[in-house]
Amino acid sequence: MKNDEFAFFNQQLAAMLRDGIPLEGALRRLCEEMRRGTLRDELQALEAGLAKGTPIAEALKARRLPELYKRMILVGVKSGDLPGALTMLADYFQRQNDVWTRLKSMMTYPLIVMFAAFLISTLIALLWTCVIGPSFRDVFSGMNIRLPAATLFAFATLRIIWVFPAVLGVLFLLAGFVVFQPALRGKFLWRLPAFKEATVSRVASALTLLLKNGVPLPEAVGLVEQLENSTAAAADLRQWRNRLAAGVATFSEVAGTNRMIPPLFVWVVASAGENLAAGFNRAAEIYQARAIYRTEVALFSVLPVASLFLGAIVISQAFLVISMFLPQIAMLSDLS
Repeated sequence: MKNDEFAFFNQQLAAMLRDGIPLEGALRRLCEEMRRGTLRDELQALEAGLAKGTPIAEALKARRLPELYKRMILVGVKSGDLPGALTMLADYFQRQNDVWTRLKSMMTYPLIVMFAAFLISTLIALLWTCVIGPSFRDVFSGMNIRLPAATLFAFATLRIIWVFPAVLGVLFLLAGFVVFQPALRGKFLWRLPAFKEATVSRVASALTLLLKNGVPLPEAVGLVEQLENSTAAAADLRQWRNRLAAGVATFSEVAGTNRMIPPLFVWVVASAGENLAAGFNRAAEIYQARAIYRTEVALFSVLPVASLFLGAIVISQAFLVISMFLPQIAMLSDLS
């Protein structure tokens, strides 16, 4: 599911409900305009279930939609303000899309450079193994000359030249798995500042959404914990939920010690007093801005670093191959 597409859908659905169009009719009209895909199939199935008279709680339960979304729809129906809940959901998913789009931009260029380095290393290894290497070995084996140190080093290194593309290929595959697998991404990438602060912003946004619609704090924390079960934030939220169940009253005590949630987050939320929704909203804005800033800094840094990395790989392997020509250059110099 694409967050920007889902955000636009919810904006349109909220507007149609405010105009007095029934939920089933609004879903039907919007699905007709959507492109084919999983999201359209799920929403069409939801509309079909509602049209048959299935209670909305049961119809939502059977659908593969985000748990936060299903819960907020039920909260909006119960409170009598479903358009308002949909508008808040649209803002939430749009915010997540903005941050994730920047993070993907930051990750794409290093992967491209790593793949390019793998291809170049493979090409050089093939040229040496199949074309250049055998010829040079035959030439040098029949010549009683003292080889330069660089050539001897190159010979020793080029015997294991396939290590270069092998290592680069493994690194590329590992990076690809970490980036594109949500479970691995949540476990490893949160250590990077931009990803960590994006996760913190997402947690704060989800809690804001739930609290503004009247969901009690312990229940909201439990739901967000389920949503973040693939990230390091889940452990912190579990501690919050246990302390709330033990009767801890103030948020500063509930979130006193954390593994991932930073102290600034706790201070911002606690400073809002009893209006925790406003505190979480402020924390979401702060950490979203920090995540975007760090992503932009990383984007400007990644380009030269990745270029230097690619250049170092190419130059190092080219140096090894060029070192093979040093004896011929010395012989030509002696002849001249």
